[in-house]
Formats: sequence, C-alpha cells, structure tokens
Amino acid sequence: MPLIYVDLIEGRTPAEVHAVLDTIHEAVLEAFAVPPRDRYQVVRTHRADEVVALDTGLGITRSARLVIVHMISRRRPRAQKQRFYDLLAGKLADRCGLDPADVIVSVTENGDEDWSFGHGRAQFLTGELQGA
Repeated sequence: MPLIYVDLIEGRTPAEVHAVLDTIHEAVLEAFAVPPRDRYQVVRTHRADEVVALDTGLGITRSARLVIVHMISRRRPRAQKQRFYDLLAGKLADRCGLDPADVIVSVTENGDEDWSFGHGRAQFLTGELQGA
C-alpha cells in the first residue's frame, strides 16, 4: 500500500512501462518510507482519443507521453505528498525523459479498515501489518 493506478496513452514499449513503474515506486519509497515490497501498481493504456487532460487554466501543454497517477493510500501528511509530487516529476524527467508537464497526480485517502491484502482479513486492524 499505497495502491497506484497509472494511466498511459498507448504506444510505449514494455521496457518503457516498466521504467515508469519502477520510477514511481522509487518516489513512493523515498517520499513515504514504505517497505520495498509495499508495491501495488496497475497500468491502464488508452487510445489518444480516450484521454482528455487539459490544464485547468494553468497554461500547461501536454503531450502523448502523459502519465496520470492515481494513488489510493492511508492518510499522509501534506509535506509528504508535496515531496512525492516533486520527487515523482523529477525522477520521471531524469529516468524516463518525461516532461514534468506530462505528470498528473491525484491522491485518494482512506483508513486502515479500508484495506485487505488477502485471506479475507484487514491486516492493519488485526495487527499483521504495522505502519506502511
């Protein structure tokens, strides 16, 4: 946890997709100090005509290399989230050659009772998992 959905416009190679996912995970590890095996990522690809990502009036120009990250997570402090946004944009630029204008992030928060990692148990509530 966190659970991360990544939406991409089709056309990337498997190696490019894996590089994006690895880079996102690095930013998660650094910003939130989660364990290395705390990795849950799902990629969805779309035709270009299926994605509309304007700029909310900010003057941002996007390309077909757009990466939209939706993270579902336990509550995190504002400073950690801001650090994540900054790390993610920087690391995707450095490692994947992405323009930071092509990185959109949304975070949805939930609580310990909202997670089951298998076997029909809520591991945060049962004590099987701590922190993360």
